[in-house]
Amino acid sequence: MTELANHLLHKYYTGVPHPYRVFEEKVNSLLRPDSVLLDAGCGRTVPVLRKYLGRADRLIGVELVEFTDVPSGIETYNADLAHLPLPDASVDLIMSRSVFEHLTDPEAVYREFARVLRPGGAVVFLTANMWDYGTLAARFIPNRFHAAIVGWAEGRAPEDTFPTAYRTNTRSDVRRLAAGARLDVESFEYLSQYPNYLMFNGLLFFAGTCFEKLISRFEALRLLRSWILVTLRKPPSQGARDGQAPVRRTGLHEGREEIAP
Repeated sequence: MTELANHLLHKYYTGVPHPYRVFEEKVNSLLRPDSVLLDAGCGRTVPVLRKYLGRADRLIGVELVEFTDVPSGIETYNADLAHLPLPDASVDLIMSRSVFEHLTDPEAVYREFARVLRPGGAVVFLTANMWDYGTLAARFIPNRFHAAIVGWAEGRAPEDTFPTAYRTNTRSDVRRLAAGARLDVESFEYLSQYPNYLMFNGLLFFAGTCFEKLISRFEALRLLRSWILVTLRKPPSQGARDGQAPVRRTGLHEGREEIAP
């Protein structure tokens, strides 16, 4: 990060909730102390799931890579999201952050989520918006170059950069896939973020900031924002049709946390 980019970041984004915080707020609003919470694509050190220790009845993390430094109280499984090692109707809430852009078979993942959810259960996921300029650039750059580029721009380790597919990153894709899995789209939001891919150059970061402030101000330009935050719901009545367990209602809410990026 250059000195100018750092200055602009603190000037324009201090106190602005990052999409990661908005995502966690949504999860908080649906979580109960007796919930079973699944983090789909939780990461090797379960960074998000560990925040919920003591706040749910059961915490489960599923990831393809080998786990490291997982605290006690969290169950972990190395598995594909299309083949979860969990019984039918055994999970109340599924969360997934920065994972859906990597799904190569989203139809199977949506169906699997619907299978393990209890009736009335929910899925909350945050993923890249297809029409964000960063996503558009990534779609035209071969996956084999992504690790080097992201490592240079953000300092991320190569082993934490995965191929992208962008097969469930538009409103129409989400609606189609949810309908196929018999899930309802409860909410669909476009969220903005500071121009993190441009922090290596102060002038580019300033230009990106101007663009971000513009698309954040006008709802007509929301399609160009960086992220989509989606909540899916398994219908409560589906359990009666399928002979599954009754619904657990959710409703615990915590206030918005505003932090500097």
